[in-house]
This record gives sequence, structure tokens and C-alpha cells, in this order.
Amino acid sequence: MRIELDRPRCEGHGLCEEAAPDLMHLDDNGDLIIDVPDPGDEALERARAAVRVCPVAALRLV
Repeated sequence: MRIELDRPRCEGHGLCEEAAPDLMHLDDNGDLIIDVPDPGDEALERARAAVRVCPVAALRLV
């Protein structure tokens, strides 16, 4: 699976970063950076949590 970001939709709330700080972070401009686009099995649940908490549905797992 891969984490996919709809960049125009992302508003930089940071809830995904809180759910999965080892997978993604907000940069100094408030833009989301996905550090691990293809999380392994051990990180998959954190990736799912990040997708779930996004208030604007900018993330998805494909």
C-alpha cells in the first residue's frame, strides 16, 4: 500500500502528523511531507489512522 496526498485539498491541520509522526510531517510552510510513502506492515495501522483523522480527506491509501 501507498499513502497518496491530494495536495490542493490539504489545509495543513496536522492531525495526520500527530497520528503518524514517523510517516509524515508538516514543513515550515505548513505543507505536508510524506516521509514514508509506502509504509510496511508495522506502520500500516498508523497510516490508516492518519487517513482517518484528516478533516478534509486529503490522504488515502492505494
